[in-house]
Amino acid sequence: MGGRRTQRKHFRDGREDTWKNNKSDTQQPNADLHWQPFAVENAAFNEYYKEQGIVRPEEWDSFIDCLRKPLPAAFRINSSSQFCKDLKSQLEDNFTKSLQAEGTDGNEAEGIKSLPWYPDNFAWQSSFSRMQLRKNKKLERFHEFLKQENEIGNITRQEAVSMVPPLFLDVHRDHFVIDMCAAPGSKTFQLLEMIHKGAEVGALPNGMVVANDVDVQRCNLLIHQTKRMCTSNLVVTNHEAQHFPSCHLKKNLVNGSESGMSQLLFDRVLCDVPCSGDGTLRKAPDIWRKWSVGMANGVHCLQLQIAMRGLALLKSGGRMVYSTCSMNPVENEAVVSEILRRCGDSVELVDVSSELPQLIRRPGLKTWKIRDKGVWLASHKDACKHGRSGIVPSMFPSGQAHSDASDDTNDKPTTITDEVEDGKSDNNGDVDAAADVFVAVVSSLPLERCMRFVPHDQNTGAFFVAVFHKISQLPACLASTHFAVQTKSNKQSREREYDSDEKVKQEENKDANGMDITNVEATPNTDVLEGEHKDINGSNEEVTVDEDCNPSKKLRVQSPNKPKSRADKANDKRKLQIQGKWYGVDPVVFFKDDAILTGIKEFYGIKESFPFYHHLITRNSDTNHVKRIYYISESVKNVVELNFSAGEQLKITSIGLKMFERQTSREGIATACVFRISSEGLPLLLPHMTKQIASAPPVDFKHLLKYKSIKFQDLVNDVFREKVSSLSLGCCVVILNQGNECLSDPPVVDKSTIAIGCWKGRSSLSVMVTAIDCQELLARLLVRFDAKIESLPDVNCEEADDARVKEDSETVTTSVD
Repeated sequence: MGGRRTQRKHFRDGREDTWKNNKSDTQQPNADLHWQPFAVENAAFNEYYKEQGIVRPEEWDSFIDCLRKPLPAAFRINSSSQFCKDLKSQLEDNFTKSLQAEGTDGNEAEGIKSLPWYPDNFAWQSSFSRMQLRKNKKLERFHEFLKQENEIGNITRQEAVSMVPPLFLDVHRDHFVIDMCAAPGSKTFQLLEMIHKGAEVGALPNGMVVANDVDVQRCNLLIHQTKRMCTSNLVVTNHEAQHFPSCHLKKNLVNGSESGMSQLLFDRVLCDVPCSGDGTLRKAPDIWRKWSVGMANGVHCLQLQIAMRGLALLKSGGRMVYSTCSMNPVENEAVVSEILRRCGDSVELVDVSSELPQLIRRPGLKTWKIRDKGVWLASHKDACKHGRSGIVPSMFPSGQAHSDASDDTNDKPTTITDEVEDGKSDNNGDVDAAADVFVAVVSSLPLERCMRFVPHDQNTGAFFVAVFHKISQLPACLASTHFAVQTKSNKQSREREYDSDEKVKQEENKDANGMDITNVEATPNTDVLEGEHKDINGSNEEVTVDEDCNPSKKLRVQSPNKPKSRADKANDKRKLQIQGKWYGVDPVVFFKDDAILTGIKEFYGIKESFPFYHHLITRNSDTNHVKRIYYISESVKNVVELNFSAGEQLKITSIGLKMFERQTSREGIATACVFRISSEGLPLLLPHMTKQIASAPPVDFKHLLKYKSIKFQDLVNDVFREKVSSLSLGCCVVILNQGNECLSDPPVVDKSTIAIGCWKGRSSLSVMVTAIDCQELLARLLVRFDAKIESLPDVNCEEADDARVKEDSETVTTSVD
């Protein structure tokens, strides 16, 4: 008790605010109060990569100088955006010239340019870093443009080399694609663009994309990114990539499958695996001080597991791209080499040197060296002699041994181990002195078909890409027992690398998140009551990520589960019944309320040709309290039906396109349909609607975007006023009459049609679009119809600002209802 009284008295007396700057200290000339930049130097990094020879010795200075410079900002225009051509024209005719004329820091050559290797000039790169865009006043207008268009979804801010892997997948509209390590979602967005490329208005592709990530928080980021695409052909899952479920039916259920599918296999697989991330040094300079050889050695087995799982999920005749944002051959060529060795003739490494000819790339390495804790290792046997349990055989190149020594060698190649046994190493066991007789093993596999991208070739980050073609089914001998041994030894080495303070910190991070990640290959009889799972060796891992890539995994120490009381178990059982199989994730339920569906269809006049029934789902098992209804394509519907039949093996965090949302009027007006059309679902549904549509001239369309709510008597066009007055109370759609003349009823919808969702009240028409979308759309219209719109008088709306509708600003969470 005395301690508590002392503590209370201590707080009453107050304490000095150590975070508050002392003015007297800031006035001292020698006070070091300024932030110091990261040191862009690491001796171990230089020694390691000079020895690996990823660049020629004469290029080293250019290579390292480029790594020390900030990374230029890059972005990509969404090719499926309605305004993609307008954006490209704005960049070519406006920003390119203005930024070159202004320049920064006296350099008039700086500006923006399209990346010549990206198709249709949809990818752009500026000469300015992200820091310059934020701090330089001359670039403020361009920076605001990037932020706004990225938030809306018209562009995606993405590192240039990060755009490369999806381009080599050769995705078509009818392909089933999986992105195994998808977050934060920039590559998934690319894949969705490819699926939707050339789609007709109101039509959906036959293919789909499954975007998977191990971290539930990163899945939320992934959902937020891909939501801007407004697609019904996407499923987001939360699994460990190396344990992604097979999702297949039992033999006795194959014939009874509603979808006609017996197993979920993919035409294309993207494995952008977790890695050490040293290819992002220009974007994340803190990696300089953190970098060590162990970062790459520690993730090699995980990368190999994910790649092998990806090949198992790939159809025969399909293509898989393996990529990392690392320069380390242990994570790159070593993984590719082991894949080819294991798979034999069932998989081949594709030569894509003729594709994207303007993209500068370098061939993969045929030989490399392994280093661990200051020691160069010649072979796995050598690693065992040095007690390096974390070094596995797949890290070493396999093939014919070659030596640079001029003298003749014996049939048995000389290795570092031989020199150590001869007593030629120093007392500390350092074998660097024997490097001159190190025997390099040159791989006999066609690893030159891999692609390595280095920063100073095209002023980018570093990346590695390999393309595989699956010829036939994988050999049956590819069992998981061999990987279990490798991963166990790898785990033990990683445990020694993290001290106790780091483990405590990671444990605190786990508690702060409130939930561990459930990643288990489920079976129909699996009941997951806890969001917690260990890998095949009992270890748990967390992912630390960068905005454009998948970085390294770290060991996470977990405390044992506390025994649960009877009340807690009953509560868990009740949650399982409400939420579905997966803890913390809402169930996927087909919406089958015929009365509500018939009412929606009749209210909006949805055509019979539109596949409506059996394509609507919700995330709430209580259909009487459904808030949102999602639309899924035929391909996604087949996957959902297969997942149900297989025992819900897929842990689905997001699915489909939000089509309808329950809306109540603030005026208390009873409407014939309480579900309004969401902004995301409007482009898909509009071509199939025959009711609740009004065509507005540019002046009234502009006023709606500007004032958000307008009374009927303040509408300028008489025909538009009469049409709006004749609509039923509730949700409606207003289409811009670009010709400023009456259109057919219902209007003809094409790719150029601009439409917004509105709410018709007793005496006013209100826009149901977010403020940022209104601002962007108004800016686009001013460019297209500047002379027509600006010459018309503004309407006098004194109370317009008070009549605004609540913006549709739903936050992204795992529980969507």
